[in-house]
Amino acid sequence: MKRSNKLFWVFFVIFLGAVIFGAYYYISQQKKEAVYEKMAEQNQVKEEPEQEGEPPKVETPPPAEEEKPEIPIDFAGLQSTNPEIYAWIRIPDTEVDYPMVQRPEDDTYYLSHTVEGAEGLPGSIFTESLNKRDFTDPNTVIYGHDMRDGTMFGHLKKYMDSSYMEEHPLIYIYTPEHIYTYQVFAAVTYDNRHILRSFDFAQETQYQEFLDSLRDARSMASYVRDDISVSTENRILTLSTCNGNEQQRFLVEAVLTDEQ
Repeated sequence: MKRSNKLFWVFFVIFLGAVIFGAYYYISQQKKEAVYEKMAEQNQVKEEPEQEGEPPKVETPPPAEEEKPEIPIDFAGLQSTNPEIYAWIRIPDTEVDYPMVQRPEDDTYYLSHTVEGAEGLPGSIFTESLNKRDFTDPNTVIYGHDMRDGTMFGHLKKYMDSSYMEEHPLIYIYTPEHIYTYQVFAAVTYDNRHILRSFDFAQETQYQEFLDSLRDARSMASYVRDDISVSTENRILTLSTCNGNEQQRFLVEAVLTDEQ
């Protein structure tokens, strides 16, 4: 009996410790994710209400100099929090609505830090220094964690469903100067090679090799639209997240269709 009592208390202490750790982890996680929720709320796209009974406004011809588009993101406020925030990614009607960061001196920093510098998950949405921050590279690779609660890039795998891809076709990238619109054309279960080091996208043959590899990777866990033409003359986005398998990554591919 004494031995049974001892075992009971040992397991009870272990159980209690696990509960306390789990509660601490959950509360800590919620606080970190609340940072992104607050940022998203503060940077919603605001539509101008229609004025009833007023005559239509007469649009004046644009000036000779190209006008800067109206950017619906408060980059000044964001960069006062973290000057390494340089863009914002938004996929309408999804959880993807986040600031983007890049730390040239440490490409892995934001894998385990939020934009406010808190260590641990969910990390941040980030690019590596191999990509320029003006989205002029042939392929810009954006990383984010596959969070179980669907935040960050946790819902990207829904793009394996063709109807979901058709219902959520556009990705918007905002910078302080431009608005980029991309159309999703593929969702692919890929191998874990480092894309920007494995392909030289400045060379047409290697760029085409990457595009071909997306189609070669087709499986039950992939979907590629045949009705969207993508060539080495296009600029693309690659959204990359983990796949529950260290030998694989999950990619969502989108092609640039408009730049303002």
